[in-house]
Amino acid sequence: MKLEKRCLLALMALAAVVPLLVRDQYVLHIAIMVLFYAVLATSLNLVVGYVGEFSLGHTAFLGTGAYAAAILSTGYGWPVWATIPVAGLLAAVMGVVIGGITLRLQGPFFVIVTLSFSEVLRLVADNWIALTNGPMGIAGVPQPALLADAGNLGAKQFYYAVAWLLLALALYLSFRFVNSNAGRAAVAVRENRYVAQSIGIRPLTYSMLALVLGAFLSGMAGGFYAHYISFVGPEVFRFAFMVSMIIMVLIGGKGTLVGPLIGALLVTFLEEYLREAKELRLSIFGLAVIAIVLFLPRGLMGFITQRRETRAKKAAVPAGAVQRTAGRPA
Repeated sequence: MKLEKRCLLALMALAAVVPLLVRDQYVLHIAIMVLFYAVLATSLNLVVGYVGEFSLGHTAFLGTGAYAAAILSTGYGWPVWATIPVAGLLAAVMGVVIGGITLRLQGPFFVIVTLSFSEVLRLVADNWIALTNGPMGIAGVPQPALLADAGNLGAKQFYYAVAWLLLALALYLSFRFVNSNAGRAAVAVRENRYVAQSIGIRPLTYSMLALVLGAFLSGMAGGFYAHYISFVGPEVFRFAFMVSMIIMVLIGGKGTLVGPLIGALLVTFLEEYLREAKELRLSIFGLAVIAIVLFLPRGLMGFITQRRETRAKKAAVPAGAVQRTAGRPA
């Protein structure tokens, strides 16, 4: 736990100095997207990594937050500092509704039903023209008034700071949850649901806590996305976002807090590098997932942790042998 905490603090400290060193707007945009995806991957990891349920409907919370922020800001004039938290709260409510139905299921049934919820919300956004403007989406999501004279670079630096704060909040809440009794109960459910029930742990309760927290963080990320991109359309519910989140969690290492950050960094840069490859990107990502599942089932952080544990055991064996030898009578 201490090592993971130090790694998180070091990564966030490094991220904090990026806007002080970088003045290129394109690089800042990529850095903002890394932070945005890191929040999404962290929120999904709470369900996949700590509850053990493979959700394919996390874009439902992302889209709910994005549309909530866009509607509140364009239709009611709410400022960005109010729309993002409210977007998270509305997504959390959606998490309670979806979790109350899906978390009673397990295995492939959970996967299919969560994916169905996301698709239903995409159809609603596509056809409820009076509220969502249908396929045309909601354009012109207002920017904060303080950016009027800031210029493009100033705007990028502002949004980088907001994204950094969102990621810091996501990591703080996730760390507190994972290292709480509720988090340990969720891990017990992941390891063996029936044994957890036998010692008084209610799987639905603790799985719901993880899902709702993940939904809240994903909804806030969606609200941020709406203001940063200044447009929200039905594509926020599409499977492409879900694929990116899953790959980030798997590559970085599910069940760790550092893993999704590393996964977000690697996948975002890889997506940008392969942008011209178009449809070939999905094939490359698919091959990457297959390779990770086959050769690094615990992801990069899991592999590093396993190597550290192996080295520690090897170092402990000779020391123990020496002590036993020294204790024998001559």
